[in-house]
Amino acid sequence: MNRSPWRRILAELGGTALLVGIGTGAIVYSAKIGGVPQWEMAIAWFLAVLIPILLFVRISGAHLNPAVTLGLAVSGRIAWAEAPEYLLGQFVGAFLGSGLVAVSLGNGAHLGSTLPSTSLWIVFCGEALFTTVLLASVFALSDRGEGAFRWRLALPPLAVGVSTYFIGPLSGSSLNPARTIAPAVLSGSFTGIWVYLISVPLAASCVALAWRPRSVDRLDRGPGRLDARL
Repeated sequence: MNRSPWRRILAELGGTALLVGIGTGAIVYSAKIGGVPQWEMAIAWFLAVLIPILLFVRISGAHLNPAVTLGLAVSGRIAWAEAPEYLLGQFVGAFLGSGLVAVSLGNGAHLGSTLPSTSLWIVFCGEALFTTVLLASVFALSDRGEGAFRWRLALPPLAVGVSTYFIGPLSGSSLNPARTIAPAVLSGSFTGIWVYLISVPLAASCVALAWRPRSVDRLDRGPGRLDARL
C-alpha cells in the first residue's frame, strides 16, 4: 500500500464515491423504471464494490467502508492512528457519490437509503450476520494477500452481492455506515437508521476480536498486500 496519507485519503474518497454512486444509483434507476429482479441488484452491488477495489487496492487497501476500517484497526491489522484518514475519505466519498446520484438521477427511492421493511430485530440480525461474512472475507484477503490469486479480490464484493440478494428487500443491505448515512442525510430518510449504526460496527468489532492476524507488518498488510504465505 502507498505510504502517503493523502494518496490513501483520495483513494478511499474516490473508491467510496464509486461504490455509493454505482450501488445507490442502481437502486434509484431501478425505481425509475419500475423495478428490476433482485439478482440484477445483487450484481450491481457486486460490481459497485469490485470496481473500486480493482482500482484502488494497491493504494489504500480499498477499505471503502468504516466497518472494514474499524475491524482492521480493532484486530491490529492497521494502526489506530491511520483510521481517521480512512474514515475521512470514506464519508466524504459517500456524500460525493450520493450527491452525484441526486444530480444525475433525481431524488427517487430516498437516494437508495437503507430503510427497514420488516422488524428492526430481523434487520439487526441480518445486517450483523452479513457484516460478519464481509469482515471474514476481508480478513481472509488481508491475511493471505493477493499475489497470484487475484480472484481473492472478488471475495468482499461477493459477500456484498449475496447480502443484497438475501436481505436487500428487508433492510436495504447496508453493511457500511458511510453508505447508509450519506443518502439518509441527503434525502432526509432516517427511519431505523440507528439499527444499522449499531449492528454493523458491533459485528465488525466482534469478528475483529475473534480473528487476530497471525503476523503484524504495518508497512505491508491489509487487503492490498501482494502476498503472504500463511
